Amino acid sequence: MRIGVLGTGNMADALATHWARAGHEVTVGGRDAAAAERLARRIGGGARAAGLREAAAFGEVVLAALPFAAGAQVAGELRAELEGTVLLDCSNPVGPGFRLLTDGGPPAARRLAAAAPGAEVVKAFNLCHEDVWRMRPPVFDGRPLAVPVCGDDPAALDRAHELVRDTGCRPVAAGGLDRAGLLEATAALFIGLWVGEGEDAQAIAPPLAYASGPAA
Repeated sequence: MRIGVLGTGNMADALATHWARAGHEVTVGGRDAAAAERLARRIGGGARAAGLREAAAFGEVVLAALPFAAGAQVAGELRAELEGTVLLDCSNPVGPGFRLLTDGGPPAARRLAAAAPGAEVVKAFNLCHEDVWRMRPPVFDGRPLAVPVCGDDPAALDRAHELVRDTGCRPVAAGGLDRAGLLEATAALFIGLWVGEGEDAQAIAPPLAYASGPAA
């Protein structure tokens, strides 16, 4: 699979490294050519560096590993290149005080979809710190990390699920793109608990067998 990466930060590094190891072709795009070159070398596996526009045009799947504030603007600038691609959104619109920056407005994933209407936007990979994605693989107590994925197009979801599995994780169908805002709100809640309160967010929910109450 040809994967374009928009951005040269930690999420781009962590995820694209998995995908290059899995044999995908990766092109890293950034406004800073030197940063893109450094990241492509670190990823290895034949990854190459380019500008944002070239990376967007290269990818069948394009990872938008961009800050929330920049995502929709960059997608709008590249809307022609993103036509017909699967656009993966891993952003978290979380601000000071762990506040959801999109409160009262469309979620980040919807803003990307509006900026690049020819792309199929899929929300995934937003619930964990980049260092979790660097694990080979992310397995806890013998269970692979489950990754919720939201999107509307079956073919786009198939590709996103493949890329989740290539990180060593298990994809979870979390509904259409209309539910992406729930994933973003969950991230805001979890980050506030983890970072702000030192609480284990994993302890919030009971095991599946008890989700509807204990068996009679």
